[in-house]
Amino acid sequence: MTHQNGLPKNWKMVKLGEVCEIIMGQSPPSSTYNTAEIGLPFFQGKAEFTELHPIVEKWCRAPNKIAEPNDILLSVRAPVGATNVADQKCCIGRGLAAIRYENYKYIFYFLRSIERNLDEKGTGTTFRAISGETIRETDFPLPPLPIQHRIIAKIEELFSELDKGIENLKTAQQQLKTYRQAVLKWAFEGKLTNSKVNGELPKGWEIKKLSELSVYVSDGDHLPPPKSEKGIPFITISNINNNEIDFSDTMFMTEKYYEDLKENRKPIKGDVLYSVTGSFGIPVLINFEKKFCFQRHIGLIRPLKTTNQKWLYYLLQSPQIFSQARKTATGTAQKTVALKSLRNFEIPFCSPSEQAKIVQEIESRLSVCDKTEETITASLQQAEALRQSILKRAFEGRLVGG
Repeated sequence: MTHQNGLPKNWKMVKLGEVCEIIMGQSPPSSTYNTAEIGLPFFQGKAEFTELHPIVEKWCRAPNKIAEPNDILLSVRAPVGATNVADQKCCIGRGLAAIRYENYKYIFYFLRSIERNLDEKGTGTTFRAISGETIRETDFPLPPLPIQHRIIAKIEELFSELDKGIENLKTAQQQLKTYRQAVLKWAFEGKLTNSKVNGELPKGWEIKKLSELSVYVSDGDHLPPPKSEKGIPFITISNINNNEIDFSDTMFMTEKYYEDLKENRKPIKGDVLYSVTGSFGIPVLINFEKKFCFQRHIGLIRPLKTTNQKWLYYLLQSPQIFSQARKTATGTAQKTVALKSLRNFEIPFCSPSEQAKIVQEIESRLSVCDKTEETITASLQQAEALRQSILKRAFEGRLVGG
C-alpha cells in the first residue's frame, strides 16, 4: 500500500533541512592554507574527491566551517551534486556543504540518486551553484530506521555484484590496450608481414630518421595568435582526444592570420599532427579537408610520397616511437619533445608495398579490438544506468518490502 505521494504507507516525505544539519562551507583566508599538515585537512570541492573519501592536499590552521567524520560532503559549485564521505574532521571551503545525519549511508546513497537533479538546480553564469536553501528544501523520502538499514544492505549487496562486473569489464579494456600496443610493436618489428624475424629487422628494412621520410617536420606559430569571434579554427592539445581533433570548442583566428602562415604550418589532408608538450606522443591523421591552424605545442609531419600516411600514423602510436619520445622529452612542469628530437626519431623503414601490407594487417586486428571496445563501453554505460535504477527504486520504496 502506498501514500498519495507514491511512497509506502509507513514512509513520509520531509525536507532535507528538517532532519539533517546542513553546514555550508566558507573559505578561510588563503594565508592560513599550508601543506605542512598544520591544522585540519582542508577540502574545497570535487577536485579532491575520489569514489568515496576525499584526498588531502592541503591543510588549514584557522578553519571557519568544519565537517565531522561521516558527514556527507556535497559539491555545491561547478560541478554541483557530486558527493564524498568525510573520513576525518576537516575544514570545508565554499565549494562544499557538509550534510550531517545519524544514518549517514542512507543520506549518502540518497544524494547520489539525485545528483543530476541537484545539478539541474544550479544557477549562475560563470559558476553554476546551489544555495543552502535549495539543499534544505530538497524533498527527502524517509522510512523508519530499520527499513533504512535494510535499504542500505540491499543497495550494497547489488552494488557489490555490479562492481565485480564493472571490474571485469575494465580489466578487459586494459587487456585490449595491451593487445593494441603488442600489435603495433609486432608490426614495426616486421613480425606481421614476415614469417621469420629473429630480433633484427627483416631483409630490406633499414633505420631512417623521421625527417628523411617527411617533406618537413614543423610546429605551430610561436607568436600569440590574434583571436577572433569567427574564422579559422585554432586547436590546442586540449582539442586532441583519442587520436582525433574535437572542433566543437576551439578558438578562432582571422582569415588573414591563416593566409599569412607559412605553408609548413597549414595542415592539409594526409598530414600527421603529433603532440609534443604536456600530453606528448599523441598522433592525429588528417584524413579530411578543412582549414585550421594549431598551437606550437603540436608538431606537423608532412610525409613524402614514398611514406604511407596511415603507416606513419600507426608507427607514431607504437611503443618503439613513444619510448624515444619519453627518453628525449625535457622539462619539469610540462615535458616537451623538441622538434630536433622529433626529426631525429629512428624509424624502421620498409618499402611502400610492405607499408601498405602492414597497415592492412594492423587494421584487420584493431578492427576486432574496436568492436570489442564498443561492446565493453556499452556494457559500462548499462551498468551505470542500472546503478541509477537501483538507487531510484530504493528511494521510491520499491527495493525492499515493509
